Amino acid sequence: MAPEGASEDDFTRSADALRRAGFRTDLVVREIPSPSGVAPRSIAFAGDVRPDAHGDSPYGTGRFVLMHDPDEPEGWGGPWRIVSFAQAPLEPEIGTDPLLADVAWSWLTDALDAHGAQRTGLSGTATKTVSRGFGGLAAQGDGAQIELRASWSPIDPDASHIEAWAELVCMLAGLPPGSEQIAVFGTRPRR
Repeated sequence: MAPEGASEDDFTRSADALRRAGFRTDLVVREIPSPSGVAPRSIAFAGDVRPDAHGDSPYGTGRFVLMHDPDEPEGWGGPWRIVSFAQAPLEPEIGTDPLLADVAWSWLTDALDAHGAQRTGLSGTATKTVSRGFGGLAAQGDGAQIELRASWSPIDPDASHIEAWAELVCMLAGLPPGSEQIAVFGTRPRR
């Protein structure tokens, strides 16, 4: 285990690297308060795809948290753990696709690999939801959503991890790499 001062320096270095990460202009990323009690040190970010004037995104959103615990909690496989979340609304027809969850998960692993984000212990869930409004919400009609929650232990907690997460958020919103400022068709507002 590294000396106490060294682990603090490591966390500061990693947090600064995350703050300096570059993102496409379609995605607005900001630092947010970290959840309390998850680790001795952590840093969190929120990302929204093309948010409106109020900061809400009808296309997709996500959260990213880097945690550091020099005591290496069981299940982490080391002193670092990343927890991430990404979700986007879909057309109902897409929400019923039996391969949707598998495709969403592959987008995460592909993004991590493409950005060189070395990791161990990758795990998570991909959830697809199809809904129909009734009564006062009947006018909303049918809707669908994909949500991906994942965690992994970074070998080196550098900017590659948050950049991969940002790519995933945009992919779920229908914006593959290289599609900056291209119109998004067929998205439904979040409920």
